[in-house]
Amino acid sequence: MDPQARLNRISVLGVPVDILPAEGIEDLVARFEDGKNHQIVLLSLWDLMRARRSGEFRTMIAGASLVLPISLSIVKGARFLRRAEPVRYMPFDFVVKLLAALEQRGKSAYLFGSTRTSIQKAEGNIKTTFPGLRVVGRYAGRYPKPVEGAIIEAIKKATPSLLLVGAGVPGREKWIPRNLASFNSGIFLWCSDLFEVFAERRSKPSKALFRKGLEWMPFILRRPWKVYRMFIFMWYNILLLFARLRGI
Repeated sequence: MDPQARLNRISVLGVPVDILPAEGIEDLVARFEDGKNHQIVLLSLWDLMRARRSGEFRTMIAGASLVLPISLSIVKGARFLRRAEPVRYMPFDFVVKLLAALEQRGKSAYLFGSTRTSIQKAEGNIKTTFPGLRVVGRYAGRYPKPVEGAIIEAIKKATPSLLLVGAGVPGREKWIPRNLASFNSGIFLWCSDLFEVFAERRSKPSKALFRKGLEWMPFILRRPWKVYRMFIFMWYNILLLFARLRGI
């Protein structure tokens, strides 16, 4: 893939989704070495539905440099609407491939979020797995609001090629666009349980569940009150049907 070539961006119910072949991740890193800020969004079905109704979240998705589907329903939805079919990624596996691509180019990363214990262990495991990747800093989430300015300044001075943001950061994924103007350049990615998986405190979904689109089941078992999301899934399918009938 030519690093200068544009990604193929489609729309699913008005929400942008990019098509990135698995073999294109290394070239993607080269593409993003242009002195600009690039947010990568790993888009779930629930995120897609939220982007249809939330102004700030919708703006974040529209402004992201890369929007990759992580839900099978998004891929099936694109197929149902007769769009080009995007490649679906398991979040943890995508981050691993991204870190490997950065390591090959001698790049750096900053880790931000989670608890002090988890992020410290995650840092150690990342350094062991990717010895050629420079980890230029880390900071845990759930910090007092007054120290946020100092955190942003520390990240800015570290000039990481990639800022990985995880759970515990106020605003979650919206922390990135809210503060993007404070940084000079680089790749910015939020992933909720990333550091807990790297710290071996939480298991990633099995590949069998992921292939079947059932990776959400462990989440529902941990938080049964979230079962209402099944109704969101049903509404999504109704919207797809209306969109296809209307030819949009």
